[in-house]
Amino acid sequence: MRRLSAILAADVVGYSALMAENEAGTMAALRAHRAEVFDPETERHGGRIVKLMGDGALVEFPSVVDAVECALAVQSALAEQGGPIKLRIGINLGDVILEGDDIYGDGVNVAARLEGLAAPGGICVSSVVHESIGNRVEAEFTNAGAHEVKGMPRPIRVWRWPAESTPHQASEPLALPEKPSIAILPFENMSADPDQEFFADGIAEDIITELSKFRSLFVIARNSSFAFKGQALDVREIGKRLGVHYVVEGSVRRAGNRVRVTAQLIDAADDTHLWAERYDRGLEDIFAVQDEVTQAIVTTIEPHLADTERQRARRKPPDSLGAWENYQRGQWHMYQYTSDGISQAMEFQERASEIDADFAPAYAGLAFALYYHVLLGFSDDRERDLDRAEEVGRRAVSLDASDPFAHVALGRTYTIRGDHDTAIRHCDRAISLNPSFSGAHFGRAHSLWMSGDAEAAIASNSESIRLSPHDPMLWGFLASRSIAMTLLGRYEEGLDWASRALGQPNAALFASVAELAALGLLDRAGEAAIALERARRFKPDVTTGFVNLVLPITDPDYHALFMSGLRKAGMPD
Repeated sequence: MRRLSAILAADVVGYSALMAENEAGTMAALRAHRAEVFDPETERHGGRIVKLMGDGALVEFPSVVDAVECALAVQSALAEQGGPIKLRIGINLGDVILEGDDIYGDGVNVAARLEGLAAPGGICVSSVVHESIGNRVEAEFTNAGAHEVKGMPRPIRVWRWPAESTPHQASEPLALPEKPSIAILPFENMSADPDQEFFADGIAEDIITELSKFRSLFVIARNSSFAFKGQALDVREIGKRLGVHYVVEGSVRRAGNRVRVTAQLIDAADDTHLWAERYDRGLEDIFAVQDEVTQAIVTTIEPHLADTERQRARRKPPDSLGAWENYQRGQWHMYQYTSDGISQAMEFQERASEIDADFAPAYAGLAFALYYHVLLGFSDDRERDLDRAEEVGRRAVSLDASDPFAHVALGRTYTIRGDHDTAIRHCDRAISLNPSFSGAHFGRAHSLWMSGDAEAAIASNSESIRLSPHDPMLWGFLASRSIAMTLLGRYEEGLDWASRALGQPNAALFASVAELAALGLLDRAGEAAIALERARRFKPDVTTGFVNLVLPITDPDYHALFMSGLRKAGMPD
């Protein structure tokens, strides 16, 4: 069944950012807005709320005058209240298809596009709506020109209230934040089926949500990036208008029971493509596919951005680096896992904290560098460095208790001191803040096998590897899994994972230690002798006493097994 209807599409401005800042307060404000303003005005003007979509709403009216007057009343009431809730509203008059209580069709799609073009607190209407209301509404709409709208064969003319500039008419480019800033543009639906629009939007929205959990990134909220939906604009222009350094764009194409999703990461400053990938999946469960593809994209983008930022900081003169760049430069040096690299990492993190005394990542980065300074045998005063690591780790958590990296950095200081329950609690807290943070799963695994649960450690290690298969700490993920396998008596598997760890270009001492334990327990004396020489290239005076000190295995059976493997491999006490 079809009918002609006026369609109002509304969306909350900056919803993701509001929820991240104060979830309970935002939900309370949204409920109050609906109860006090939106629902009563909709009912008063004869509208029918078709559906609510988290931060948005779709409403059908029998009259364009009623739809526009309702929108004006809602926006005026919100402006007077001055609260956190602001809406964008789009209104169109068009043919809709009824299916139960829901509605579909171009009339709905165009209303949604118009909503994306509205300014915060504003309204955009199509030309047919503007012509229909004539002078029957006491409000002045200004001509915003013709816009190409996805799904329509030709541009549509847009009219705007109030007369301020649209979100695409900023007079000056926005300043770039210090940390990496990124916008996820709406994915383009390249399928013949318009219903796939929801799947395409869902992919982009989920990527925004997941990337927003990384405190190291500045992610543009969904409403701002979706304002460019259907617009044929240059990526460099989008970057300037949103004030971001990076942009992700993509597409969705469905054919039968298969779907192909493409995504690409672009440096908006010069329109350089940094990464691109294609994902082909069956559609037995569309939501499972959406989750799987989102996870795959997110776990590629975040490490790629981190590496790009580290390389960018390396190319700058040290004297010109700000707090964020000193932090990134320090991280790059730490990931070399050499004595000189760790020392320089500590210097850069100290410098970052001097520039900005409230910059939590600098303290977390320093705690991590001090941890590896002790773990890899470079420290000449273990207790001094561990006390300092715990001090700055606590400082990082106190400055930003929502930063998963801060919790993991502090947790590692407890790991090396044998307080595995506390270490695991901090890693679990980090995972609750960001389930995609691979370092938290790795830290958890490290304490799990040392405290007696190697099976659970393997599961956590598998998750860390899955989440970040190209991580600069990958050698550690692999070595940790190797030791867990060995502790379970699976010596051949332990040896295989140790070999993989040693194959990483920045592998450090404990990849060799993992190899030695497995070889010793396999009674391969000849290979163990060669492996011991390899370990001595990392630390010439390595002993079981040193290993026992920095890998405090508190489970007595695991401890006895591991140390016997090292001794059988020829490592002195």
